[in-house]
Amino acid sequence: MKTKKPARKLRPIFKGRKAKTGLPPGSPVHIGESRTGAVEVELVRYDEASLDERRINTVSECVNLKGMPGITWVNVDGVHDVDILKSVGDCFGLHPLVLEDIANTDQRPKMEEYEGYIYLVCRMLSISKSGEIASEQVSVIIGPGFVLSFQEEEKEGDVFDRVRDRIKANKGKIRKMGADYLAYALLDSVVDNYFDVLETFGERLDDLEEAVVGAPTRETVREIQALKKEMVFLRRSIWPLREVISGLLRSETGLIADGTHIYLRDVYDHTVHIMDTVETFRDMLSGMLDIYLSSLSNRMNEVMKVLTIIATIFIPLTFLAGVYGMNFKYLPELELHWGYFAFWGICFATAVGMIIYFKRKHWLN
Repeated sequence: MKTKKPARKLRPIFKGRKAKTGLPPGSPVHIGESRTGAVEVELVRYDEASLDERRINTVSECVNLKGMPGITWVNVDGVHDVDILKSVGDCFGLHPLVLEDIANTDQRPKMEEYEGYIYLVCRMLSISKSGEIASEQVSVIIGPGFVLSFQEEEKEGDVFDRVRDRIKANKGKIRKMGADYLAYALLDSVVDNYFDVLETFGERLDDLEEAVVGAPTRETVREIQALKKEMVFLRRSIWPLREVISGLLRSETGLIADGTHIYLRDVYDHTVHIMDTVETFRDMLSGMLDIYLSSLSNRMNEVMKVLTIIATIFIPLTFLAGVYGMNFKYLPELELHWGYFAFWGICFATAVGMIIYFKRKHWLN
């Protein structure tokens, strides 16, 4: 069995909510893990013939791109700076409740329709170098000719790099389609990464299954419990995503073109497949726990069987030793010259006879 992976530490759900107590609705307050890094804002504007990609210092640079031909994608790495969120909201006319939800990083995956745009939330999952599940909230806003994406933290490399590479290389349809297709591509990258996470879990389950069937220990049951907790977290992150995609398919805002529906249905099928895999893994873990308990019971039964056989063999020997160990003066066999050897011969024959009898009854198998 490989080195035990540490269990994911679930962060407190209500961490940071005290700061929001008493504030009016729509007041953006960062809720989640405390972060102090700089917020990075990336701007990508493209059409079929041109591409403009750069880091921007002020959100006001996006104002000049509003209404221009092509697609504008603004990606914000870091939601702990509410001033930048307000600037983005002012630039693109976002509702204060949307900004409040973006700053709250403990949102359940969901989709909401507003006048002129669609707001959706999902979880970006990955496996860290230490083997833990790295979870990050991603908020995406789909508008006419623009897409806004908000990630919790700035880091080198994420699942959106695949989309960036396709835009740079002008591969596929992404530079020929609208903002809805870009949003689909981002959502598809998030969902595809779930398969990588589940593949890692599948390998851990294979190792765990070998340990359970072979020589289970207390560490084995701890690993089972840790994986069960992580499966619960995965289910909570993935299950509502089906509702999000289904909502996009039913959207009547006109922001989702008919030609994008077929791609969204493909992502929906992927989420169903992922959920089936998660449920299968949960059943396997429950089965492993049952196997572990059965294995412990079988090992205990084997020990009890051996002890019972030993005790059964010594019962008649103890009886013989007890008879000839009595302090009566006249025991005929005590004065025989070969009495001592006869006693051991009878004991040996009795023990061998009982063992042969047990074997014929298949009690020693």
